[in-house]
This record gives sequence, C-alpha cells and structure tokens, in this order.
Amino acid sequence: MDALDPPARSVVPEAFRQEDRRRRWKVLAALTGFLLASASGTALLVTQPVFAGRTTDDVPAGSPERLEADVRLLSESCAPRDWLGAGLPKAADAIALAFQKAGGRVARQSFEVRGHAVTNVIASFGPETGTRIVVGAHYDACGELPGADDNASGVACLLELARALGQAPPAGRVDLVAYTLEEPPFFRTPDMGSVRHARLLREAGSEVQAVIVLEMVGRFTEAPGSQRYPSTLLDLLYPDRGNFLLVAGRFADIGLTRQVKAAFRSASPLPVRSLNGPRWIPGMDFSDHYPYWDQGFPAVMLTDTAFYRNGDYHTDRDTADRLDYGRMAQVVRGVHAAVTRLAMRAP
Repeated sequence: MDALDPPARSVVPEAFRQEDRRRRWKVLAALTGFLLASASGTALLVTQPVFAGRTTDDVPAGSPERLEADVRLLSESCAPRDWLGAGLPKAADAIALAFQKAGGRVARQSFEVRGHAVTNVIASFGPETGTRIVVGAHYDACGELPGADDNASGVACLLELARALGQAPPAGRVDLVAYTLEEPPFFRTPDMGSVRHARLLREAGSEVQAVIVLEMVGRFTEAPGSQRYPSTLLDLLYPDRGNFLLVAGRFADIGLTRQVKAAFRSASPLPVRSLNGPRWIPGMDFSDHYPYWDQGFPAVMLTDTAFYRNGDYHTDRDTADRLDYGRMAQVVRGVHAAVTRLAMRAP
C-alpha cells in the first residue's frame, strides 16, 4: 500500500497530512450528511446477517505455519522487492511455482518499464470461461524495505487461497493475481501492475463479477487507542482497537461489500468492519483496487488499515516477526468463503 510518492517513514506521512488536512472537514461534512440522510445506515456501516448454509467447519482454515513461511520467503529471501531489486523476479518465480503446485492454470502478464521486464503472475481456478472473480495482492515492496505486512501478508494469503481452491475448485472462474509495481515510483501511474491487468480485462471484454484486493492483512492488536481514522466522525463510529479487518469500497460497491462481509462472518471469528464512501476519503483508493473502478468493475479492498494502525509502515521494522499468522489464517478462511459463495452466484 502506498500513500504518496515518494514514500515517507512516519506512521502517517507528513506530506499526506498536509495534503489531506483541508479534506478532513469535507470528509466529516459529507459522511455526516450521508448518515443523517440514510435512515437504515446500511450504506456506510454494513450490518448484514450471516449467510446460512456454510459453517466454519467446512471452510479450509489456512495454515499459520505456511503463511509465515511465505511471508519470510518474500520479505527475507526475496529482498529487496523494489522495481530495481533482484528479489522482484525471484518473488515472481516463487509465486508462479506456488500457484502451479496448488493446481492453478498459471500465466504471466509481462511488460517493460524503464528498460526492466516486470510481470503480473496469474493463476486461474474453476471453469476456463464465463464471468470471473478476481482476487489480487501486490508482491513488490517499497524500496529496500522488508515489506512483511506491506504486502507479503496479502500475497501469503493469496497463496493459501490458491491451495484451498486447488483442493476444491470453485463453481465459477476465479483468477488470483499477484501484482507488480504498486509501490513508488509507479504508484498512481499507468505502469502499476493492477492498472495493466484491469485494462487488459476491459480490452478483452472480460466479464468480471467482483474484484477483491488484499492490502496489508497481517497486523492486529487488542491495545486500546491502537486504531486511527482519517476523520473525527469515523473515530466515533468505529473501534479504537486494531483487532478487525476492514472491507472498503465506494457507494457503488455496497452490494459487493455486503456479500463479502456476510460470507466472511459466516466462516471466520475475526471481527470484520466495512466502509463504503467516496474515493477521496484518505486511504480509500490507496491500493490496487482503484484501477478496476476506473475500468468500470466492482471492487473492494480488504485491509488491516495500513498506517492507520501499523506504526511500522514503510520502515525497516515491517518484519515477519511482527505479524499475527493465526489471524491471517482467519483472513484466508473468510476470503475463501466469500470467493466460493460469489462463484456460486456467477451468471
């Protein structure tokens, strides 16, 4: 995940604070007005009942041990994973091998940036044709930093999801995509791997039912005051403990948000919260889901909220020993439930 280019080392980058200070009152006013206008409150705070028919017993639990091994492989053995680092192609090869071993149909979307060859790694499960669901996570890191939470955590969960889908293929097509070049200097440029992938889907006329992006899903804490938000209103509405996963999307993604959140709750005890709002809420579009919005596809981000919780964001302290692999396994469990249920509903 990234906020601005160039990256900063503070918990919330100073440039980010300066740029968005004037927007906070705008956010507060807009969200307050929306809540007052919405009698049910379901557009901003989704409180859907859980799906019936699926219990935590029939969903693959994920392996904390494998999750940790994959995070360490990416953040340690494949370091550095920036666009100039030798670890980036090594990480791509490792991800492709894991996808292949899981039983996925593996492909690479390769392209050249500033004289360097880079690639998105894609694994498909289920039918070869028809409407698809995309689940993605970026595998590059900011500079020479380890990037364990950002975003080896998301990729590790993606690999566990691949193993589960390989054991029990989904009813509809599911594409798992490991993106390159989310971090600076390519963030918010046409060379982001997710921008390239979203554009490819649109140009090919692919039918996309839903996109779910995993962005920093490894840091959880029960400490009071550990969770921050970009506005005072959100401070009042959401927990002050960083012990939950957030599903974030636009107002247009409310339906997808509800489905993901309800399926997640049916399969995992990990607390899950949701936020639907305009993309100019600080952090709302700071990852690989926004390129799909730009191409007209429904997309949500699943996140531990990054620098709003993780004080080690974009520092050399973002290491594998600081992640909660037990709760990451619950993330896998919830995402698997959401993906398989969405695949059952695919046209």
